[in-house]
Amino acid sequence: MPFETHGSNRGLIPNTFSMIRFQRMNKTIGWLVVLLLLVNRTYGDDGYRLWLKYDLIKEVAKREAYARSAQFIAVNGSNPILKSAASELQVGLQGLLGKSVPIVASAGSRSGGIVLTVSKGTDTQPLTEEGYRIATRTNITITSKSDAGILYGVFALLQQLQTSQPLTNLSLTSSPKIQYRLLNHWDNTNGTIERGYAGESLWKWYELPATVDPRYRDYARANASLGINGTVVNNVNASARFLTAEYLEKVAALANVFRSYGIRVYLSVYFPAPKVIGGLKTADPLDPGVRKWWADKTKEIYKLIPDFGGFLVKANSEGEPGPQDYGRTHAEGPICWPRHYDRMMVS
Repeated sequence: MPFETHGSNRGLIPNTFSMIRFQRMNKTIGWLVVLLLLVNRTYGDDGYRLWLKYDLIKEVAKREAYARSAQFIAVNGSNPILKSAASELQVGLQGLLGKSVPIVASAGSRSGGIVLTVSKGTDTQPLTEEGYRIATRTNITITSKSDAGILYGVFALLQQLQTSQPLTNLSLTSSPKIQYRLLNHWDNTNGTIERGYAGESLWKWYELPATVDPRYRDYARANASLGINGTVVNNVNASARFLTAEYLEKVAALANVFRSYGIRVYLSVYFPAPKVIGGLKTADPLDPGVRKWWADKTKEIYKLIPDFGGFLVKANSEGEPGPQDYGRTHAEGPICWPRHYDRMMVS
């Protein structure tokens, strides 16, 4: 601390201004410490897990009761969606119950477990293809006509535990009435999002397909938990670049992640793509050359993405090109697409 002398006074007197500055600094540091403590307390959960929070159930009696009904997970099948269902259930139970629950191929004569069964029998007859039934017998059974239905049932069962609902005498059913339950992204090749107000695109096109961000799996999990079974990954005001070999490989990398959660990939396509990237003189949907170009392109897509969902086309809307540019109607526009690839939406 600096000192100064005054006149004949041989003593040393502290500099008043330095003391004030020192006191203010101490007070500022004190407030910073308080703010840091508050930040740590407030942001203990950043919300990234959304509703898929599998935190330990604090009530011991309830946790032990749940554990008695979840001693094993039985699943007979190696389908990727079934694997995701069993894994999700195992991870959820591990977090909620604080114990590891084994996955087995068959329940055998055992009771007190959770059995995942794909069946076309009488038990699932009233259900739609992706519906599910959850019932309590000697085991908790989740049955469905499809692997995706089992996955949806798993999320529903975990929700029962998350919301402290009883597992005894369960009788839950759900049957989606809408077959195609899609999200529609308006994402561009440069990472921007048309009318996007929350940052850049989730899809890192410049990294794909070599690097696959773990967030793509988290995206798929969250959407599957809501019953979403498809996603259009690019802007309806489409760039023809998405139909090039370069970008189809990127889209295929996303599809490889989403497939295990029952989510199909769809693409928005630019109507005059045969001219822009195909080198044709026209994009007339009735032109034989155009029809062949689309047939070849569609085969190329399905070779890379066997479960490809289909096309979304914005045609003659808000200045976008379409069949009317060639004197054709919207009914004639889809003629250029192969008939056996009929999953197409026209905007």
